[in-house]
Amino acid sequence: MDAGPRTGIQHPASKSPASSIQHLASTMTSIGLRELTWMIEGAIQKIRKEHPFLSQLDSASGDGDHGTTMLRAANQVEKAMAERPSQDLQGLLGNVAWTLLGIDGGATGPLLGSWFTGMSESVAGKQSLNAEAFSVMFEAGLKALKEQTKAQVGDRTLMDALIPAVEALRAAADANQDILQMLREGARAALEGALSTSNLKARFGRAKYLGERVIGHQDPGATSVCLMFQGFYEGLSKHV
Repeated sequence: MDAGPRTGIQHPASKSPASSIQHLASTMTSIGLRELTWMIEGAIQKIRKEHPFLSQLDSASGDGDHGTTMLRAANQVEKAMAERPSQDLQGLLGNVAWTLLGIDGGATGPLLGSWFTGMSESVAGKQSLNAEAFSVMFEAGLKALKEQTKAQVGDRTLMDALIPAVEALRAAADANQDILQMLREGARAALEGALSTSNLKARFGRAKYLGERVIGHQDPGATSVCLMFQGFYEGLSKHV
């Protein structure tokens, strides 16, 4: 992916948005517990691989520990999934949510935990999700997160990646694209949102006190969401 901003810190895996988000001929009209597990495992692997880059970004606008926090979250989610296997979609997402809510290290755990909590509640009683329900799941997660933060696009937070990604999922669902195509578009939108933060001053968190000194550096929270969406796609697509 061309995940480095045009100025400032560059992503070490920079190629183009399509380099890790390729079109697949296969059609996936619904997913179940197995596929959702693959998505989450993909996100874990992506965060584990890129956590040094996240800390590098955070060193420009925070205390430099965001990557460490995300790595700890990824490891604990993986452990929770192994120790408490889920029997349904709600159980899996709820397990992830509770694990993230318990992560120390600032607002990252509670915010991501709220996102997964909302998604978990939206799939209650469901054993599989079609494209429409898949989009609704992410919309419910975003709605739950908005109850915890007033941040919007342009505020230089994870919302700069998450909101466009969820909107892209909805647009793809409305265009009758399948779930893999939806995730590809969501990952691209998240990437664009994360890159845009290199041109923004922060309005939340410690970075807001740095003013224009953060210009030229991607927001680490938005970049984490971007990596998670890429991981969702890669985790699912490699099994197709």
